[in-house]
Amino acid sequence: MSAEQIDHEARLVEDDHHSLKLWLRLLTCSSLVENNIRESLRQEFNTTLPRFDFMAQLQREPQGLVMGSLSKRMMVSGGNVSGIATQLVKDGLISRESLKNDRRTFVVKLTAKGLRTFNKMAARHEEWVIETIGPLGNDNIEQLTKLLGELKRTTLAAHSESNK
Repeated sequence: MSAEQIDHEARLVEDDHHSLKLWLRLLTCSSLVENNIRESLRQEFNTTLPRFDFMAQLQREPQGLVMGSLSKRMMVSGGNVSGIATQLVKDGLISRESLKNDRRTFVVKLTAKGLRTFNKMAARHEEWVIETIGPLGNDNIEQLTKLLGELKRTTLAAHSESNK
């Protein structure tokens, strides 16, 4: 591995267990794809991946979401969600209104401008993912998707068993 190619796998040694090697390979690949998308969003849309993810959640729920639900879906703190919401309101991409029966709870929705902006970003996001992963070919992608599905199921089952 070259000095320029320092990543999660750089910490491996020859006799590490093959499961550890796979874990670090997965982590490296995920990080590389995510970093490419982050940079592309920044360059092309002057935005961040958390802002994109926030808007993606709202695009799936046109009636809007309360801030607590957004926080859970994005797996971040309420403070992080609140900060992103403030920026998106300022940019006219979302609206934020308190519930009539609970003024402390806010519902956020994409504005028409926000939906147009998100749809442009989502189309490019899909292109970037295809450009990155597509060269593997359909057969390899299908096989890898199936194997990762099995890994997901066994991981969830193991986690479920350990929490009993």
